[in-house]
Amino acid sequence: MTALEPTRRGTATVGPLSAFARSAAAALRPAEPIAAALTTSAMASSFSNGVFYAVSALFFTKVVGLSVGQVGVGLTVAGAVAIAASFAAGRVADRVGAPAVLVATTTTQGLALLAYPAASTVTTFTLAACLAVASKAAQGTARAAVLAQAFTGTDRVLVRARLGVVINVFIGAGSACGGFALLTDTGVGYTLAILGAGIFVLTSVWPLLAIRAELAARRPPGDDVIADLPPTSAGRSPLKDRTYLTVSALNVLLAMHAGLLTVGVPLWITEHTSAPPITVTLVLLLNTAAVVVIQTPVARRVHGIHTSARAILAGGFSLAAACLIYSASAGGSTTIAVILLLSAVILHTFGEVAADVGNWGLAFDLASTGAAGAYQGVNQASVAAGAMLAPLVVTGTALTLGTIGWLVLAAVFAAAGATTLLVVRTLPTAAAH
Repeated sequence: MTALEPTRRGTATVGPLSAFARSAAAALRPAEPIAAALTTSAMASSFSNGVFYAVSALFFTKVVGLSVGQVGVGLTVAGAVAIAASFAAGRVADRVGAPAVLVATTTTQGLALLAYPAASTVTTFTLAACLAVASKAAQGTARAAVLAQAFTGTDRVLVRARLGVVINVFIGAGSACGGFALLTDTGVGYTLAILGAGIFVLTSVWPLLAIRAELAARRPPGDDVIADLPPTSAGRSPLKDRTYLTVSALNVLLAMHAGLLTVGVPLWITEHTSAPPITVTLVLLLNTAAVVVIQTPVARRVHGIHTSARAILAGGFSLAAACLIYSASAGGSTTIAVILLLSAVILHTFGEVAADVGNWGLAFDLASTGAAGAYQGVNQASVAAGAMLAPLVVTGTALTLGTIGWLVLAAVFAAAGATTLLVVRTLPTAAAH
């Protein structure tokens, strides 16, 4: 049992809702101080993200007055900037400390959200989007660097998984609250929702302020000099680590699973299947609930680079199987289509959880301890790249080519998972730097 495991476990299994509640409760009440600070902050910031996701498209088009194409271009540019920001944040974190970077980037994201209502042109919108999206991506790097410094072994992946549970729960809650703005369907309602999202992000900064002192209290005497050394002295550069770069490049392909679910699947359901539109909501809710239930148990089983790689293999093949079932849903009746789509999203959810948990394990265990920020920056850049590429790849394959496109996506996911395992198998068991 690790230091982060609960001291008691229930002996009875009373169904999915109970599992959901237990997983959420364990994630929301960590006893460890740094985990608690990250969790409390994630509650506020994820709630904000949920509100933003619910109203942003209509806010940009109805209130700011942009076309769908202009919004797409602006967000694509912002996604490209986010890739660079993810990497740069890691380098800065190694020099000034990951907690400082986490506080700064979270504050910047909150201010950027508050600036959206002032955007009146494509240029000002794109600038605000670049600031908001890039700072959010940089937060991911800084948070991962904090986890790498604060925890060891399986605890790092377990805390990261529990944060994932919190993020999913509160994004769902924020999306539900954002629905009130959709019901009013007024410019004032959308604007207030965006401003509220910005305020919630700013409130999420407060718990983060305690992390720096907590890390300093744990640091052995003399260890603080590492942050003052250049990266080449403090630790190996990830840009010279071919194994880490290869694994991160493969993660770009696997990270497209998020865009597949949020962009590809809803459009596939409404445009290519006989399933009713409400199926989109059912699919997304089932995915959220399943992630909350299985993410922590999966994380407990990942320990070391080889089990991480096997998790990625399982994730890649599960995502591939989901693609095949999504494709099959186009040819049946309404009932068959709904059954296939719900079956596919179960496989999709297991695939995304296994791939993500495996990626976290490799990102931590293959990284140089003296350059944790730079290494996590490379890994987070791969996640940002996957998020940017997903809409283009998914629409260009599955939504344009149909069955053939789904087969291509299935091959991509399966090949990425298998290749990751092959790369890791060439390393010794104790290959962590």
